[in-house]
Amino acid sequence: MNLRKSILTALLLAIGFILHQIVPGTLGSMKFDLMLSFIFVSLLINNNFKNAILTALLGGIITALTTTFPGGQIPNLIDKLITCVILFFLIKFLSKIKLNNFSVGVISFIGTIISGTVFLLSALLIVGLPVPFKVLFIGIVLPTSITNTFITIIIYKAVLTALKLSGIKIAAEN
Repeated sequence: MNLRKSILTALLLAIGFILHQIVPGTLGSMKFDLMLSFIFVSLLINNNFKNAILTALLGGIITALTTTFPGGQIPNLIDKLITCVILFFLIKFLSKIKLNNFSVGVISFIGTIISGTVFLLSALLIVGLPVPFKVLFIGIVLPTSITNTFITIIIYKAVLTALKLSGIKIAAEN
């Protein structure tokens, strides 16, 4: 792995950690998972499988440490791992097209839906849910998916600009 891209992934996850830490728990003690936006940008700029697994594990550990969901530690690890692997393959499939705001938004929306669904299903099986699945999905996962779509586009554009100014080549340009 390229050291610069690995450092950028670490920086993105650190920023995601800070945001995940300060976002309060809402319905059923679930948080809007803004860390996902930073995970998605990491996968978009460094789309190799090692980075996907590393990002999934680090993102899962960080969100597990900062979760407000009772017993949400293991579901956070599960959802990040599954989401990153699926998105890795989705990004590889879409690599034939040039990434733009629309494709980045679609990747983010789909990724957040996958993450939220996997989190809720694994939490349901492991610890149970404080309110019904449907309520959490409609009240948390869908609004987070919409929010993350816009946040991911903004972060991706900012990172692209910073990388171009610094002369670092990214996966989307190769």
